[in-house]
Amino acid sequence: MSKQDHLEAWLAQEREALARLEAGAGPGTARPEQLTGKNGLEIMQALLRGELPYATIARTLDFFLVEVGEGRAVFQGTPGPAHLNPMGTIHGGWYATLLDSALGCAVNTLMPAGRTYTTAELSVNLVRAIGPKAPRVRAEGKVVHCGRQLATAEGRLYGPDGALYAHATTTCLVFDLK
Repeated sequence: MSKQDHLEAWLAQEREALARLEAGAGPGTARPEQLTGKNGLEIMQALLRGELPYATIARTLDFFLVEVGEGRAVFQGTPGPAHLNPMGTIHGGWYATLLDSALGCAVNTLMPAGRTYTTAELSVNLVRAIGPKAPRVRAEGKVVHCGRQLATAEGRLYGPDGALYAHATTTCLVFDLK
């Protein structure tokens, strides 16, 4: 599949996902009763279907969840002028936020009902500047280990042509939801 074919497939998936998200609950925070009894994968699938609100930062930074599965989450983002640093390139914090979201949500897919997580450590390696040749990028997070107290995940930020822009790892604390 060519870069253009990949981009067209990404844009089609984006239109479908955004339509579900905007027709659904919109941005915000889920109420406790919406989460009770659901495991992390069920929560992430409900979010992807638009049944639960998505994080407001996704609208602020122009990225959103496009895929979720057991131990895996994929976000797609649109790098734009609002994300530039003073040197005219995409700010490293944008890379980090997109990767942190993918990594954390991948971990969340393995949480049993009544358990949650928080990022304890995030390490991001930027390997290439995102320029105008990348109208969209994807951050894919995959769980490496999920235990009772700690979970680790790794992720990649890449373009439709497969170009790697950054890679990251995280360690998350796992605990009971109160």
